[in-house]
Formats: sequence, structure tokens, C-alpha cells
Amino acid sequence: MSQKNAIVLVNLGTPDAPTKPAVRRFLKDFLWDDRIIKRTPLWWMILNGIVLNTRPKRVAKLYASIWQGDSPIRTIGYQQRDALQALLKDKARVMLAMTYGQPSLQDCLASLADDHIEKIIVLPLFPQYSATTTAAVFDQVADFIKQTRNIPEIQLIKDYHQHPSYIEALASSIESHWQKKGKSEKLLLSFHGIPQVYVDKGDPYAQQVKATVDKLAQRLKLAESEYQLCFQSRFGPTQWLQPYTDKTLEEWAKSGVKSVDIICPAFSADCLETLEEISEENKLLFIHNGGEQYHYIPALNHDELHIDLMKQLVTPCLS
Repeated sequence: MSQKNAIVLVNLGTPDAPTKPAVRRFLKDFLWDDRIIKRTPLWWMILNGIVLNTRPKRVAKLYASIWQGDSPIRTIGYQQRDALQALLKDKARVMLAMTYGQPSLQDCLASLADDHIEKIIVLPLFPQYSATTTAAVFDQVADFIKQTRNIPEIQLIKDYHQHPSYIEALASSIESHWQKKGKSEKLLLSFHGIPQVYVDKGDPYAQQVKATVDKLAQRLKLAESEYQLCFQSRFGPTQWLQPYTDKTLEEWAKSGVKSVDIICPAFSADCLETLEEISEENKLLFIHNGGEQYHYIPALNHDELHIDLMKQLVTPCLS
């Protein structure tokens, strides 16, 4: 295998185990990142005095409900790594890393430098750029650069929210679901939310999300009445991007919508937010309020079209 090029696929991360101590370590790392929530003395007191004493037990139970020998996002990540390696053969070494938790991005970059890799291509698996996700990856790359004397050539892939192969992979997964299960009255496209103030300060995430949805709706030939863009997973009292996924599902069910298909295009791998919050929690909400059929369409995971998209994204960077 070539010792010249390396590709690092980076996803958000996961606790090491579905236990209170492991989840507490993960949340402390994640929620003390300035890119996620601005570090202030007040937030330090809230995080250490309230959040890390109340949330880990509940979140650990949620992780336990989806844990299958390991965290799904890590299991799928290794499947993605192996599938991309098989496509690229000896053109590059493919690695998996996480921004928070294991396998650590810092450790991955350090090991590649130790192996005298000449060029590293970093592909954050976030189709839409946000300072809360992609920029946090870039921060860690910058930290690695500061600590390294002989710095390899590094190329960062910022986003791929409108890439034709990304749109096609999403459309194909939705059409495949429709062929197997039939088409519901509504298609809900649910994206992870971020605070509205982040967008107001220049984060392009909301704009890129809308561009993805517009392209996908055009590809699927959907009328405006057939689909809706929403945002999930809000945290804390501040206003986040709207409309909210849970509120929309509740309103739809109460207004007489009986069937919904839901997909989360910003997630490149299924994880706690998709497998528990979307697939289970929001399904119960929809059914409880009068809905009858609710289908979660899985993330692209290690789907063949998804892996081919990754190959297309990194190939121009390979020398």
C-alpha cells in the first residue's frame, strides 16, 4: 500500500461505552469545545454543575438502546473506511477518525506523520459546512500543524452539499424506499439544528441545507406540498433554526396527515440522533397525535453510491 497519500474520514464521535462515566467523558469533551458552545465562566458552571451531573445517566440509557457490540456511528465508520479502501486500492491509505472520542483525530494525524505520509486529505463527513462540525475538525488539524515540525501536505474538503453524486445517492435511497414501502403523504427532511445566532453571525449551514433540499426536491420532482425541511436536536433555551422537526410532526398528525417518510440528509452515518431521536422518539410523537404510518429512511452509511461519492471527492486531491 502506498505510503505517500492518506485519506482521513472524520465524523463527530461517540462515547466508548453506553455507560454513565463514558458518556460523561464524551459530553465534557464535546460541550466544552468553543465551536459548539462559547466557553464562558457561566457556561463552565452550567456544564460542570448541572449538565454533566444530569444528562449522562439519561443519555447512557439512550445509547444502550442502540448499542450493538459498539456504537453504530463507529461500526458504520469502519465499514465506510474499508469500502473506500477497496475502491482506492493502493492509491492511498484510508483512516477513520472522530472529532470527539475514539478513534481520535489527533492520534490519527500523529500516526500518519510518524509513518512519513507525504499528503493527508481530510474529509469531514458533514455534507453541509458548519462551524459547529467541519470547523471543529479543521481546528484539530490546525492544532496538529502547530505541534508538528515536518508537516505533511494537508488538503481539507470543506463541504459537498450540492455535489451531484450526493444528491443522486440521497434520491436513490428515497426512491428505493418508495419502491419497497410505497410513498407516504409527506417527506420530511430533518437536519441537525444549530442556534439561530450562529447563522446570524455568518455560519452558512442553513443556506447550504436549503440548497441541498432544493436540489433533492428538484431531482425527485416533488411539489412544495409534498415535502418539508425541518431541524432536530435542539439543546438549551435559545432559539435554534426553525421549523422544528418534533413540532412539525405533531402539527401534521393533528391536522390529519396519516403517513410520513423521514430522512436525515446531513448524517452520513446512523447514530443516536437518527436511530433513537428520529426513528423512535419522533415516531411515537407522530403516532400519539393521530398519525398512522411513519418510516425512517436510513442514512447513506456504506451504501455503494455513498462510497463512490467519497471516492469522487478525494480523487482530485490524490497526486
